Amino acid sequence: MVDHLGFFNERLAARRAVWSLPGFSISPTGGIQKRIFDILLASLFLVILSPLFLFAALAIKLCDRGPVFFTHTRIGFLGCPFGCLKFRTMAIDADERLAAYLAADEEFAAEWATKRKLKADPRLIRIGAALRRSSIDELPQLINILRGEMSLVGPRPIVADELAYYGASAELYLGARPGLTGAWQVGGRSDTSYEMRVQMDKNYCLDWSMLGDVAIIIKTIPVVFLARGSY
Repeated sequence: MVDHLGFFNERLAARRAVWSLPGFSISPTGGIQKRIFDILLASLFLVILSPLFLFAALAIKLCDRGPVFFTHTRIGFLGCPFGCLKFRTMAIDADERLAAYLAADEEFAAEWATKRKLKADPRLIRIGAALRRSSIDELPQLINILRGEMSLVGPRPIVADELAYYGASAELYLGARPGLTGAWQVGGRSDTSYEMRVQMDKNYCLDWSMLGDVAIIIKTIPVVFLARGSY
């Protein structure tokens, strides 16, 4: 897998060099109409949900030392990296905790290899599980949307190494802005395998429509309130 990832990253770098040439122009999935939709709704949601921002910030500070926000590098439109914002739900030494946890238990290591998530995540701070179940931890990504790095609806934001798992679908993924919500979030979330998530992202990019985005946003509401598939 290491060699495969290296080859894929070299290929991505070559394509980004072409995309950055003067005169080269390509629009993300949905184009200008999707962008206007994103700006209007993200601005509205930021105003309406501002009390939740305050609640989350205070809860994190009361439960754990360290910053309120967590920024993780993800791959965006045309393979450009960006800092994906979240309310911090994990301990400062999260990476060390995860490595020790996976090394100590083969069952958890297998779960991580299949889903890239853990139901019993040892990295979480006290308020972390509640923030994740309610999806409040994702709200800072509204700022990413206003910056033009993400969209309200789109493929899952992923790290660079995960692109290799998309195979031939990677170019479809790179042609869209990652979404705050999407087909994966309303189609099972953490209860789905990684292969299913990739297929959902592929189908979204192939079948995109404005009405489809509206439908996903509407479906997201009960998913969030009922905490379906979230951990």
